[in-house]
Amino acid sequence: MLVLMLVAAATLRLCLLARAQPLCRNHTVRTGKVFHIRQQIQGDQLYFSSMRAHLIKHPCKKNIALYLGRQIFFTTDNFRSSLLPLSIPASMKVGKPELTSAHIADSVLVLVVNQKVYIYDYEANSWNTSLGIERPVSHVSGDNCCYSRHPFCVDMSNSVFAYLYGDQISQTTVYFSNTRGYKFQKFAYERQAELVGSLGGTFYFHSLSQVGLLLIDQGKARFSYSEHPLNSSFGLPFDYNGTLGILITPGQKGILIFWFEKSLLVSRNSGQLVYPVHVREGPNTLYSSISEANLTIHSVAANEYELAVLTQENNLYYGSLGILSSSLIKFAGQNIWSQDAALMFTDVGRMEILTPVPDLMFPAFDFQKCSVNIQAILMDPQLQVDVCKAELLEGEFDNKMYTIDMNSKLELTALMIPRPGMSLIPLAMVSNPHSLGLQAIIYEDGYTYDGNTKHRLNISLKQQHHWGRADPNFTSSIKRPTGSTITLDIANKEISCVDLKPLTAFISVGCDQEKKIVIQNEISACQDNILDPVGLQDNYSYIIERDAYDPSFQGQKASEDLVVPYEYEKLGCPSLVYWDNPWKPVVELWREGKFQEVIETEFVLLEVHGLFTYTYSLTAQTARCKAQPQNWTTIMETAGDRRPFAWDRENYVSCHDPDNEVPLRWPNVPYQILGGPTANKVIFDQRNGIYVFYISIVDPYYSYCHLETTFSIYVYGAFPPSVILAAVTIIPLVVVMLLSVWLAYAIPKLLHTEKGLKFKGFWIHLCRRCRKACACFRGRC
Repeated sequence: MLVLMLVAAATLRLCLLARAQPLCRNHTVRTGKVFHIRQQIQGDQLYFSSMRAHLIKHPCKKNIALYLGRQIFFTTDNFRSSLLPLSIPASMKVGKPELTSAHIADSVLVLVVNQKVYIYDYEANSWNTSLGIERPVSHVSGDNCCYSRHPFCVDMSNSVFAYLYGDQISQTTVYFSNTRGYKFQKFAYERQAELVGSLGGTFYFHSLSQVGLLLIDQGKARFSYSEHPLNSSFGLPFDYNGTLGILITPGQKGILIFWFEKSLLVSRNSGQLVYPVHVREGPNTLYSSISEANLTIHSVAANEYELAVLTQENNLYYGSLGILSSSLIKFAGQNIWSQDAALMFTDVGRMEILTPVPDLMFPAFDFQKCSVNIQAILMDPQLQVDVCKAELLEGEFDNKMYTIDMNSKLELTALMIPRPGMSLIPLAMVSNPHSLGLQAIIYEDGYTYDGNTKHRLNISLKQQHHWGRADPNFTSSIKRPTGSTITLDIANKEISCVDLKPLTAFISVGCDQEKKIVIQNEISACQDNILDPVGLQDNYSYIIERDAYDPSFQGQKASEDLVVPYEYEKLGCPSLVYWDNPWKPVVELWREGKFQEVIETEFVLLEVHGLFTYTYSLTAQTARCKAQPQNWTTIMETAGDRRPFAWDRENYVSCHDPDNEVPLRWPNVPYQILGGPTANKVIFDQRNGIYVFYISIVDPYYSYCHLETTFSIYVYGAFPPSVILAAVTIIPLVVVMLLSVWLAYAIPKLLHTEKGLKFKGFWIHLCRRCRKACACFRGRC
């Protein structure tokens, strides 16, 4: 009986082996040679400084990749054709063409060759030397945002750091570029002079909205961060053996891969916590690290969700970058390793082992590809991988970008279907709680359809500050726009769930560009026939008197009158304002063409042509300021090279803020902020005419947007002041009044004198003569 059982077991094993599929199938790409028959390598052929081959894929443009090895190859078709090795023009005079680091920034290659940075625009096929770098550098780093062409996303793709690896951190110079590497400037890192150790890398962790410096000291490494609250401490230290390559996985989820020949580490929170990756060989063998498994890593590849390792022992290891843990599983062996072999993912669950192959007849290289179907390999019974408990996880928000503005929230939904009888635990993780105070609340409701229980997952995202759940010491200032990702996954998901990838969306906690402000205009000057809309559109212009404006906005009279062309297309017909009524514009918030609310928070006004014939109803004292309030004069003095109207949410400081320590020295100056806690209004001088105002919302806690616009009003009803001098009018009037008083007193007394009686008789006689003359004139005499 025992013999029969052994025979049966051996037969079953042979059957399983017979059915086992090879790890991958080799094929050689040898196309496009006809185009390279007469083409030779031009310039200096580049080579990679490391003995380990590495492959960099563009996370957004899946056919763009850069192979780094003894030769360097750049492809725009995912190595589907033979290629010449990449060379740099001899005119660049690089000297030793050794490449130590590379990064793909949008549509250019940023390369460090012989300690200098060069830019290759592969779309224009042009080379440039980077400007602004004065000291030797060895590495560049950056990231690419693939979610949209939103300015926040574009800025991420344009950001590049350059630095010298191994330099003393306290003395080194780090360079930063926001132009994809074309031009760099020195990067100022607060407290850099206090840091101890050598520099292991400089990175912009967009998932944390932080710049991180990797510090290496006595075999340990840890990260230092640039912004509150992480700048008050360091990430936890981890072992640093050898020169670790650092791979930032796509998708801005904060996942970092650290690797060397005998070390493989992973971090899910941008280096704050770094753990070794566990290694599984067979159903029962589990190693806590690569070094414990006695493996020698040759090449590493990762995408948004997966990790793969090729070892010099001719083995391929695969793992998923789950939310809770990361481990590798060993696939069946095959003769796949060579000195020039490199790994790359071509899609979720699919990868290739790529090896350049020289051709004795042509200068272009062929490529041997070994294509791996991860899902098919995981179905091998020998691996004893548990079946995936989930049938479906989907949501419309996957791989999209959303914006959460100040005081806003975001609602996302997803659908999860478990296998019958299986229980799943959904988990939503925000990559950046520190800078945002961003909190995700997930709740679900289930229903049965076609015999399966389906779970509708609802995710509500909002800044904790506006939920009243935040410790102000935990998050950085919410006035600063930041970014994050929200990832929805299944916590207890098996490695076999290859096609059931996590759902990820990028969240820009910042300006909602669909928002704008509109000034209410219920009664316009055109409606009351004060201005003609046809005339306003026909190159209309008006004159501002020289004693009513100052082009420097300092309240000083100009030397000549100003002729102002009226921009009707931009301003429309001015709204009507009576000069003697205190006035404040009604500001409306609109989004995507729909009215949202009337804005009641703080804003400021400035007449764009320098008119100063208005003031404010409140002073600093009557506005109950605790500190000296800002005004346009002080703002413009400190604006420097910024735009002329530079008072906005970024530099506004409320005089009612208890943290504002500027003493109130001039309590009687006009208070120039409208809205908010005061009833401040504009008071116009006795002058009729058009005013064009710039308006800016300055409250830093209302919106991340620079909500600003220009609008026009027409002030009417003011009688023009008299052109006759007051003294010329008042003095004769006073003289006449005094003379009249004197005559009223003197004449009665004079009539009682002898001269007065004669004078009185004279006038009586004269009157009688006049009556007689009048009677004769009428024919009675």
